[in-house]
Amino acid sequence: MNVTQDTIRHRPTIPSNILVMEDEMSVAKGLEMVLTEEGYIVDLAMTGKDALDIFDQKTFDLLVADLRLPDINGMEVIRTVKAKKPDTGVVVITGYASVNSAVDAMKLGSFDYLPKPFTDDEIKTAVEGALKGQHSVPSDAVIEKVEKKEEETLIQKEEVIKVLDRTIVDEELWRALMEQGSVVLKNYQLSSEAKAAIVSGDLAWINKHVGPLSKEQLAFIYKRLEREAW
Repeated sequence: MNVTQDTIRHRPTIPSNILVMEDEMSVAKGLEMVLTEEGYIVDLAMTGKDALDIFDQKTFDLLVADLRLPDINGMEVIRTVKAKKPDTGVVVITGYASVNSAVDAMKLGSFDYLPKPFTDDEIKTAVEGALKGQHSVPSDAVIEKVEKKEEETLIQKEEVIKVLDRTIVDEELWRALMEQGSVVLKNYQLSSEAKAAIVSGDLAWINKHVGPLSKEQLAFIYKRLEREAW
């Protein structure tokens, strides 16, 4: 091996620059930690406007983009970024996955579309693939993933409502939930987050993932919150 070849082989790799556009601070910080540990340089933007401003000031290899933001629709941000800097990779993350938005994202050149919640390995794989310039995940695979997520979300809604409806007429279940917590829900098709939301009375989670509830359905939640207050 000559000196030139040895120098090339041992030349340090320049880390990729990634902008994470995500308005939920806990999610943004979690992604920053995961991607920084992988050796990437990570910047955060909490709004679409912030993301576009940062893109005007700095060059990024990849945009990890949430779609629902407090100001500009995330899809519009992607469209603007791609128009100005078409070589920028894109990975979409969203808590409001739909087939239509998945198709739109892939048409704009996104590498992958990840419904929340996703695992660390899923985001690492998507980011690595996008940065390596691999072909985008096939649209059929993305649609299948989204349809599975929509089905799981529907089941979650139905199961949460089933539990809360039972607490209206089943005092034994009501008391068991109060005293024993999520162990009582082991036979329901509920995620750990859904179980925790019911048991703790997390109205923010329930409103986001289930929707508005009747006064009767909310009775257990209010009692739980009253107990916590005491």
